Parts: sequence; structure tokens; C-alpha cells
Amino acid sequence: MSEAEETRTEISNMGEFALIEHLTKNFQLKNDSSIKGIGDDAAVLRYIARCTVVTTDMLLEGVHFDLMYVPLKHLGYKSVIVNLSDIYAMNAIPRQLTVSIAMSNRFSVEAITEFYEGVFHACKKYNVDLVGGDTNVSLKGFVISITAIGEAEKSKITYRNGAKKNDLICVSGDLGSAYMGLQLLEREKKIFLEHPEVQPDLEQQAYIVGRQLMPDARKDIVELLDKLEIVPTSMIDISDGLSSDLLHICNQSKVGCRLYEEKIPMAEETRALAFKMGIDATTAALNGGEDYELLFTISQQDYEKIKNNPDITVIGHISDKEGGAKLVTRNNNEYDLLAQGWNAFPKSE
Repeated sequence: MSEAEETRTEISNMGEFALIEHLTKNFQLKNDSSIKGIGDDAAVLRYIARCTVVTTDMLLEGVHFDLMYVPLKHLGYKSVIVNLSDIYAMNAIPRQLTVSIAMSNRFSVEAITEFYEGVFHACKKYNVDLVGGDTNVSLKGFVISITAIGEAEKSKITYRNGAKKNDLICVSGDLGSAYMGLQLLEREKKIFLEHPEVQPDLEQQAYIVGRQLMPDARKDIVELLDKLEIVPTSMIDISDGLSSDLLHICNQSKVGCRLYEEKIPMAEETRALAFKMGIDATTAALNGGEDYELLFTISQQDYEKIKNNPDITVIGHISDKEGGAKLVTRNNNEYDLLAQGWNAFPKSE
């Protein structure tokens, strides 16, 4: 009998309430707005003179993640980040979180504990309280549903529909790395399935793989904008891909845009791996998704405040709706910007 088998604890032997107590015993409330967390029929929150911002995401095994190459601790961390990023995209600060999971009997208590270690790490890093959730049985696979709750002053909340003509289009960080990380992991999975004796060597691609498995939510950018006294005119996080998410802003703001290919920020590791794998790097940045960077528009009068910041790049400007949403290539050709990123409901073949 292996060591892993010796330490396996069946969830059925523990029961739901004992499992919840085991998984959440190390979570302590840190925010003043968290009055009551786990342990009662419902959490109790109190927000005074500020707006409450709420978002929910569901992640499904086989659709959003593959446990063959995604460690459970990384999955717990990323599952939280996906939600926190949406709160930051509203120019708000996340404070609380609920986590609901459903799992089949192939998962042990030790496995689910590992998942919650990732949740705990993310909550600690971003100063967020875990205040509730649920556990249930799944007939097949692992299901994760997380709700994040945040707060913001009403005057600072930023929507997707506020972009105006001549506003500057900005993005944080670099794009395309998460997509290339996914391509690399999928390639190594295929090799391993065909040749189990060949172990993957990903040490030289730590940045790329990390951007896929353990992305960061851009709390620092929201804090920076507040420090600079900049309230973006619109904002969204890049989860579906730059092209898709910029089109969300354009469609909801009823404007067009000019996005300049040469301005799109990409890490050298991303460009190098894309070249090696025969993938166009710009396509990876436009359509890849899961970067969880912030895409936002600002008034031109705020340009001087951000122009020297190495982590914010101006990649275009907002134009009239009649002109459409355009990608301007390095050769100065214009093409319609197309939403070719993640689609939760793809058409059947």
C-alpha cells in the first residue's frame, strides 16, 4: 500500500459538518464589515455609507480546468482570483468570499484540504474573509462556485458603459502569457499520455506556467489609480481575451475604438514560446484570455499621471461608434476587431 493510500480519508467517513469545520478552522475574520462568518445559517455583513459589489463564478472540471496538470492548491488559489478580479474591475475592494464545492467520491479529505489551502492563501494575500459556502456531492467531476463581495464609494464604481470618444485605452501588465501557458501544459499532457515514461520539464517556463496556474488579481492597479486620483471612465478584467473584452466596453458604451497592435504589451517569454510553438503572439494576446489584467479607459487629461508607469500601457483610443472597433496592425492596416476569445456556450458541430 502506498503512502498516499495510507493517508487517504474518505469524505463519507467524516460527514458534511465535520468536513466544513476541518476545512475552515484556520480562517479568521479580518474586515470590520464581516460581523459573522462561518458557523451559522448565514453570514452577517455590515457596510456603512458605501456600495456593495457582488460577483459569482462557477468553474467545472473538464471545462475550466484539467486536474491532470492543475494542482488542487493552485486551483483553489485561482478560483478565488477569478472572482476578486471581477471586483477590482469595478474599481472596488473585495472583502468577503463564499465557496461552494461539489465533488465525487474519488476526492479524499486530504485532496479537498489541499484545495482549501489555495483558497486560504489567496484570502490571506488579498485580505478577504471566507464567510460561508456549501459542500455537496457531484456524480462526476469537481464543481466550484464562488461568490465575492466587495465595497466602493458610489462615485468611484466603474462600469463598462462609460467610455467616451477620445478616451485612452489602457491595460495593466502583459497579455497572452496565460494562453501560452495553457498551450504548453496541453502539449506536455499529450506527450505524457503517449509516453508516460517522459516527465515534463517546465522549469524554463516558470513565468508562462505561473500565469496560467496562479494568476494575480490587480489590486495594486486599483490602489494606484486611487492614489493618482484617477477614476477610469470604463473598466473590465481580461478573462475572455483582449479583443472580446474590449468589444464589451465598446458595445456597452456605444463607441468604437482603435487598438494598435504594436502597443499591446507582451512578455519576452510569451513571444519566444509563441514563436517556438508556431503561434502568432498577437493572436495569443488578443484571443487567449485568463490574463486577469485590467483593461480600462481614462480621460486624456489623466495621461500625464500614468505615462511613466511601467505597469500601465496605453494601447489605443476610443472613437465614434460609426467608425467601428478596429485593430491597427504594425503595417498600418485596419481590420475589424473580432470577439474570438473564450465562449462559455460554443455552437454544436
